[in-house]
Amino acid sequence: MAPINDPTTRRKVLASSGAVLGGGLAGCAGGTDGGGGGSGDGETFEVGHGDYQTTVSESDFPDEKLYIYAVQTGWSNWGAVMEAFQEKYGVELNDDQRSSGEALQHIRSNANNPTHSAYNGGYSFGVIAMNEDFTTDYKPANWDKVPDNLKTDNGHVTATRRMTTAVTYRKDIWDERGIEKPETWDDLLQEEIMQDLVFQPPEAAVGLAGALSINRAYGGDLDNVDPVIDYYTEAQDLGAEFSGNNEPNFTAGEISAFVEYDYTGLDLKYNADEVDEDQVEVALLSGPDGEPGAMNNPYGYAMLDGGPNPETAKLFMDYVLSLEGQQHFFDAFVRPIRADEMDAPDEFPDQSEYDRTEFAPDVVELVDKQEDIINTIGEEVGITGY
Repeated sequence: MAPINDPTTRRKVLASSGAVLGGGLAGCAGGTDGGGGGSGDGETFEVGHGDYQTTVSESDFPDEKLYIYAVQTGWSNWGAVMEAFQEKYGVELNDDQRSSGEALQHIRSNANNPTHSAYNGGYSFGVIAMNEDFTTDYKPANWDKVPDNLKTDNGHVTATRRMTTAVTYRKDIWDERGIEKPETWDDLLQEEIMQDLVFQPPEAAVGLAGALSINRAYGGDLDNVDPVIDYYTEAQDLGAEFSGNNEPNFTAGEISAFVEYDYTGLDLKYNADEVDEDQVEVALLSGPDGEPGAMNNPYGYAMLDGGPNPETAKLFMDYVLSLEGQQHFFDAFVRPIRADEMDAPDEFPDQSEYDRTEFAPDVVELVDKQEDIINTIGEEVGITGY
């Protein structure tokens, strides 16, 4: 079998994402043939790190689905993770099509009767949920492999993966228009590009990362978002729009570019059947004077206090942090949090491009200020809803 990082085989691998990679979850007492809902043979599984080690039984599994916010097909290769987890343990996950901001709002709205077992999404949104007392502590197996600055000491929020803001564009369409590969955010400010370019709204973690990338590129900071407000205003005047779920319109050629993460474009370029590889390009952008302009954004999860099926949620969280679970992220060019232990796909942009453009904000400061940032940008630019 060809290596999984071989671009000639990658599409075939992702097309059959239910095929589980070799190896298993560390600490498992055994596998399952499916079923769940307490109807299995009572097989048990060891989960957790350190003082959080415990035993989960098939009898703990939900009768129907496991509900975890923003674990969804079409994003971060969760579809492959969901399918592999169900094949391994017989537990089906709900396809939860929400942004991080929508998940946080739903958690708040259902605080007295939680509907989901855990939060998954933008790391800073998870810390906000923790600060508002919606989460509880659990350190999954391999918690010690996560960098200290990407997990909370109390075990409430743990990062699972990271992505970097980038612009993805249809090279075939841009070539017809005579547009060259962009290197700075200034390079996008032309009508030939903005007429059909889409940004994500900032209430989604990916949209907030895009806004903060532009803001940093033009000298702004978390106390001053005027640069991105000015940029978005000019972009709208040139025809740009704000929307989520842009991939179908992109592959159909209805939009020529969108600003999301490197993973999204690379996954489309190398894994999507709807477009040819040479039709898609991904660019990391700096500011006009060389300032960093590509935010590296962590994503993670947190157990919800009083949520249903907590034991099964622990099993899922352990699976996501296992090397088997982490490999599913790399298969779609999402950088797993344990990437240092793994072989990265060769198709990522050259590391020099990340060195030239990438930055990471102070998470503690961002948590304190992000809702004001989101509201200010939304009000000033006139962005409503996701």
